Amino acid sequence: MSVDKILAKTKDVGGIPVARLLPQAQCKTVGAWCFLDHAGPAEFEEDSLGLQVGLHPHTNLQTFTWMLQGEVWHQDSLGNRQLVRPKQVNLMTAGTGANYGISHTEQTPKGIHDLHAVQLWIALPMDQEIKPNFEHYPQLPQWSENGIDYVLTTGSYLGHTAPTTQFSPLVGVDMQFKQAQAFEIETIPTFEYGILVLKGEVKVNGVSYKADELAVLFDCQNAQGELNLWAEAGSHIMLLGGEPLPHPTVIWWNFVANSKEALEQAVEDWNNGHPRFGDINLEGTALKRLPAPAVPDTLR
Repeated sequence: MSVDKILAKTKDVGGIPVARLLPQAQCKTVGAWCFLDHAGPAEFEEDSLGLQVGLHPHTNLQTFTWMLQGEVWHQDSLGNRQLVRPKQVNLMTAGTGANYGISHTEQTPKGIHDLHAVQLWIALPMDQEIKPNFEHYPQLPQWSENGIDYVLTTGSYLGHTAPTTQFSPLVGVDMQFKQAQAFEIETIPTFEYGILVLKGEVKVNGVSYKADELAVLFDCQNAQGELNLWAEAGSHIMLLGGEPLPHPTVIWWNFVANSKEALEQAVEDWNNGHPRFGDINLEGTALKRLPAPAVPDTLR
């Protein structure tokens, strides 16, 4: 069993501490999970507008918002407007190929002064024609077993299955530990796995992982590979897993593609108002349409 430790690149975004775990140079993806931000926990000042993310586009991916605390309004170019609350998932699908895309905004409502969420992207398999879509999941499987509280956000785990739409095999499990204990995870041989520590401390084969550190597990098909897991009382983790996609995953700004040329086309299309991305009326809001930066020559 091969285990890599990924340390977050943390920055302040509008007063919110955001820890980015994926993508990084040493690990771009875990299965089809290609972007992983841990936002917060944060408290806003009374006069703060909170989170205000202007209109921006996406291609060849799903945005997967797992709310832990606070509330966020999602609004997109398909006409959807949906509030996501704790223990709920918003799943937005951008569609695949040069003919599809989507754009959206994100805002905390008035009167909401805290935010804690895990924001993920899922790279879509580009050998499938997938159309833009949006889904909200207000209820997900929850259960307690062997001292651990589970919420299954996507996929199947320990006999439970989440309703969340998938286009490649994935799993996402929120786990909170009531006591200090050794534990096991259910694995599928073809999956890669990541364990994100949100709170507390977890040990993987004796190596300590604390908040905003990610353990990436490879070679799960090797039955002889050793995997010893332990968590302290009160720890909170998210287990992510999935099958790698059969093509490259290239990321620039808010775009995912399988080639640099496709990213360059997406930038050009967005900046020139191509109808593939739709639009949202921003009149009467403090939000702006965000321009796409040029793809650098050095991108690989």
